[in-house]
Amino acid sequence: MRVAVLGTRGIPASYSGFETAVEQITSRLTGMGHEVTVYCRPHVVDSNLATWKGATLVHLPTIRNKYLDTFVHTLLSSFHAAFKVQPDVALYFIAGNSPLCLITRAAGIPTLINVDGLDSSRRKWNRFAKAYLRLAERLSPRLATRAITDSYAVAQIFERRYGRQIGVVPYGAEAPPETGTVTLDRLGLDPREYVLFVGRLEPENNPHLLVEAWAQLPNSVTGGRKLVVVGGAPYASDYIQQVRRSADPRVVFPGYVFGRGYWELQRNSYLFCTPTEVGGTHPVLLEALAAGACVLVNDYEPNRETVGEAGVYFSGAEGVPDLARQLERLLGDPELVERHRSLAIERAELYSWDAVATAYEQLLLEVSDGLGHGPLPMDRVEELERATSPAIAAPAPSSASTASSSVPPA
Repeated sequence: MRVAVLGTRGIPASYSGFETAVEQITSRLTGMGHEVTVYCRPHVVDSNLATWKGATLVHLPTIRNKYLDTFVHTLLSSFHAAFKVQPDVALYFIAGNSPLCLITRAAGIPTLINVDGLDSSRRKWNRFAKAYLRLAERLSPRLATRAITDSYAVAQIFERRYGRQIGVVPYGAEAPPETGTVTLDRLGLDPREYVLFVGRLEPENNPHLLVEAWAQLPNSVTGGRKLVVVGGAPYASDYIQQVRRSADPRVVFPGYVFGRGYWELQRNSYLFCTPTEVGGTHPVLLEALAAGACVLVNDYEPNRETVGEAGVYFSGAEGVPDLARQLERLLGDPELVERHRSLAIERAELYSWDAVATAYEQLLLEVSDGLGHGPLPMDRVEELERATSPAIAAPAPSSASTASSSVPPA
């Protein structure tokens, strides 16, 4: 089977969860004997790189603009796929690209789209962009041969909002490699002496909430620990400067960190915190669980689905006050944090990239065979069933008490 992957920045992953998922899935699809072409943006992926982990890379230009970057690149990629590569099936990411599915479908190419976590909810978009994304989300199951997302909670929101069912294939997690302390030494950090945030520095990911909550904690509470905010964003310089200005000297901003340095930070954190309020299954959160981190997350429903009983929640509706309370509680209770580390590893074992890739292979084969519209059948193979385990699908209770503690009695 020949597969074209469109709509992301490309691989190797160096930006967000999409690219991580694409790298993990395509490397396994090529290992299964499939031919995969991934479209890449030249300002993200080295244009001299022709292949990556068995996948063929195609580098096409774009307009580097917040509103045009993804659409223009995917537009060019769609025409290239339709008339040059001519794959057996096209795999798009991001609902905003759904109108472009018409290009590949008009060329007779069956098309699958992963709509992600309802991009229209992101605060970075203006009114026009949100209206367009809402329309693209609504139409995605019609414009593509089939539509999926990576979260049961997002699929439920999609059905409530648009009256359409879509399939679900969660993302996966991998066991982290053994690491040293090179990155920690460079940043002046000690193991278990920092709280970690990793993600795009954009409003809906709420790094500003974490920085503000941290500023409310006196030194007697933080006990010499630091807050490490890893990440960036290409079109959010004003927001990033605002976050940096509000930070006190106990906050470290190393920018992007990838590879072994990234895993080094994950494995050695005292606590991992993600205040994000949009999206579905976030690979970075799964990776924190796999690294054995105690995780503190926004009680947004897809986060609850991902973490279950393995983490601690703060009230997204209350924001900074409750986030500060939960930080203070965890900083003062190392035994509670240690119990959550064990629960995190157990939770991560439910998510397997091998199972996810098998699910994608099955779905792509079905779509390429012309089996048409509708939610993904989830009863084909054992690995596919594991990729959509009911243990993953059941969100944790949403009561206020869960925000305080999710550890069962000893």
